[in-house]
Amino acid sequence: MQKILFYIFLLVIIIPNLCLSVLEPMGIIPALANVLFPLGVIYLLMCISPKIGRTVWLMFPLIFLDAFQIILLSLYGRSVIAVDMFLNVATTNSAEVSELLENMLPIIFVVAILYIPVLVLAVISIRKKERLSRHFISLNRKIAYIITAIGTALVMTSYATTPDYSVKRDLYPVNAIYNVYLACDRTVRTSHYKETSKNYKYDAVPTHPEEMREAYILIIGETSRADNWQILGYDRNTNPRLSKRQDVLAAGGAMSESNTTHKSVPMLLSPVDATNFNDEIYKTKSLISAFKEAGYATAYISNQRYNRSFIDFFSEESDTATFIREQLGENMRPTSRSFYDVDLLPIVKEILSKNKTKQLIVLHTYGSHFNYKDRYDKEDARFTPDDYTEAMKSERDRLINAYDNTIVATDRLISECINLLDSLDNTSAGLLYTSDHGEDIFDNGSSRFLHASPLPTYFQLHVPMIGWFSSEYQDSFSDNYKAAVNNFRKEISTSRSYCPTALQMAGIATEKSDTTASLMSESYKARDNFIYLSDHNVPVLLEDIILTK
Repeated sequence: MQKILFYIFLLVIIIPNLCLSVLEPMGIIPALANVLFPLGVIYLLMCISPKIGRTVWLMFPLIFLDAFQIILLSLYGRSVIAVDMFLNVATTNSAEVSELLENMLPIIFVVAILYIPVLVLAVISIRKKERLSRHFISLNRKIAYIITAIGTALVMTSYATTPDYSVKRDLYPVNAIYNVYLACDRTVRTSHYKETSKNYKYDAVPTHPEEMREAYILIIGETSRADNWQILGYDRNTNPRLSKRQDVLAAGGAMSESNTTHKSVPMLLSPVDATNFNDEIYKTKSLISAFKEAGYATAYISNQRYNRSFIDFFSEESDTATFIREQLGENMRPTSRSFYDVDLLPIVKEILSKNKTKQLIVLHTYGSHFNYKDRYDKEDARFTPDDYTEAMKSERDRLINAYDNTIVATDRLISECINLLDSLDNTSAGLLYTSDHGEDIFDNGSSRFLHASPLPTYFQLHVPMIGWFSSEYQDSFSDNYKAAVNNFRKEISTSRSYCPTALQMAGIATEKSDTTASLMSESYKARDNFIYLSDHNVPVLLEDIILTK
């Protein structure tokens, strides 16, 4: 049984390498190197001790990494485990994880079949104190040396013949382990954010009349893709309320510079974008601080849970921060259902009723985040059947119905916020909405699902952007409004433009904001090319990496 365990383990441990060599766009030599070099090294490690059961369990971290990698490949079809995937694990709450895992049972079952029997056999081997023979170890060590030598030669050849080849990027599991290091490094840097950002100042100057009453709502959506918005050309009535209004600006050419929440939201709420994220995000405060410097009362209301990221830190800059899932609990929601984004509205209404002269409200929604059918109530369930049982390609129609219902729910939230602002007497008011990123839902016959994949698709980055301005605002700041009407028709990088637009909307001048990125500026200039913040926090041209369009 010991020999069987030896070879079975050697086979299952190299499966991710075989898959990546086939699925990743690499030449034949790097592909062979990606299999033979790791195989040789693991082979040698297995020949160190005759106690194969103990050796298998000592390699459990690699088994865990392999299982994670196989699950990632089942979701996204390619790519090594990214830094952002590790950070997503650290910043995603347990409820989201359980929702996702419940719908991934088939691939989890496959992973269990691959690795659990090996671990069980290893335990039996340890308990029986079984050992491999010296002859067996000696023979296999010689084979391992040969494979390792061939693998080493292939790696060296890859460096010589393949432009930009790097073991840290192109050789599994070295690349995955390096990404673990980067994730840990970013986590440590993030944990010191309050210290590294404490001296940051916007030196914000209010330019609107001091006595003018103003109220602005900034809504950050979640996982909402523009392709499913009726007012942006979708052929289903997912915007039953907004589509009836004549005073809403809708941008059809808006793209996010990240497909992950923990990077996209901080870019939306600060002057940082993909071009300077890695250097600036750890020392930059959010636009909430700029509003406070300019004399605004500020409130942050979220339907998400704490996630130990910049989003939490930004919320703490506000005068009041409310996370309804964390702080209000069962006292707020009906016990028969989940929290919905519309549960934010009573708090918004209460804040506006205080009649502050200058008021900013930031809403962070749960939007269209999977599990879709838990994001809306019966009032917004326009598309049925929406009772899918698993996230799989064969149930796409039901998944789309449920997803479209989440857009209907978002439509209701935005419309109700507009109504609240519009009901304020003698108030210059405005609202800006965009989503952090989009989503893949088995589009065009593919097997791609969810977001945050190491390489993005068009569906993951094409996001809606909505603007609304009260008649008082249009009259008082007609130049800003006319510029917005014109610029909403252009190409927009939300990561670059959302913060400058919000600041100029509220009459806040600061040298930290690029006015050429503001949609309310006559000097607005779109980027020459869309860019994307890569997994290693490097800005890259989107056209060079995007998988679908």
